[in-house]
Amino acid sequence: MPDGFEHHTRAYGLYLRNWIALATLTLVIGISLPMAGFSLELDGETWGELCLSAVLVAAGHILFSQSRWRLAFVVVSIAQLGLLSMLAALLTYVAASASLPLQDATLDHWDRALGLDWAAYYRFMTARTEFLPYALLAYGAIALPPFCVPLVLGLTGHPVRLQRFTMATLLTLCIVAIMSALIPAIGTYQLYDLPTEFATYKATGYLIQLERLPVIRSGDLHVLVVSQIGGIVTFPSFHAAAAVLALWAWWGVWWMRPWAFLMSAAMLIATPLLGGHYFVDVFAGIAVAGIAIALASSIERRPFAAPAAASASLPVASA
Repeated sequence: MPDGFEHHTRAYGLYLRNWIALATLTLVIGISLPMAGFSLELDGETWGELCLSAVLVAAGHILFSQSRWRLAFVVVSIAQLGLLSMLAALLTYVAASASLPLQDATLDHWDRALGLDWAAYYRFMTARTEFLPYALLAYGAIALPPFCVPLVLGLTGHPVRLQRFTMATLLTLCIVAIMSALIPAIGTYQLYDLPTEFATYKATGYLIQLERLPVIRSGDLHVLVVSQIGGIVTFPSFHAAAAVLALWAWWGVWWMRPWAFLMSAAMLIATPLLGGHYFVDVFAGIAVAGIAIALASSIERRPFAAPAAASASLPVASA
């Protein structure tokens, strides 16, 4: 699609919708945290991230006013995704506090009904110690999309796709949080009684949820230090969803397709091992991402009248 004024206007409309969604999510979390018995502690790292986001947004709107669209969408999207990551982590803690009965046995049953054996997968993967460092890198690749997707899509002139990605990520995180509250689980290692770490391996993602999920469910955790909270969701797997979201986002840029496919495939392969996920967690995460992408595309196609004050930052000279 041409990198023109109409295209930028569509992207800007979705950008504003994303801010509305983020503000709504902030309000919901602000109300639900004390109801769940949590209070927040904003340490220096968190304040630094918030200040950086504010600077990026301000810089982005200056760039918008100068018709420097591509760079503007890069910086504002990084800011939105950074804020979303903070909010989503808090939302999953609120969801976990519902403390519904654990469903590990059910998830294991679903795996077995599909003919999938997680313990066999574990033995196969851990027996190949030379590949384990690469599995760890693949699992950690979830940190790349919030920065690299805006860089690639923004600088190559795909602002609508970039804003769809932001909206789809937000929708995915909300759906994942709700589903994790309804179908909570600790993960595979506890069920199968398999070692989580040895000389060449450590199930980093699983160990975080093993440490934190029980104290959330028991009501023993009250103060959330924002910079120190991490993923605690088993079903559905957000790691799997993130792999699909990144693949979809980068697929719009032809030269990124092979790299995006390799990264996403590696993430999907490593996720059950490092995150202690059942295979159905991964399948559910993939499905949630697909639904979120479809919803984001549908939302973007609906008419949206930007407020006059917001539209003023879009210079007509760019047409």
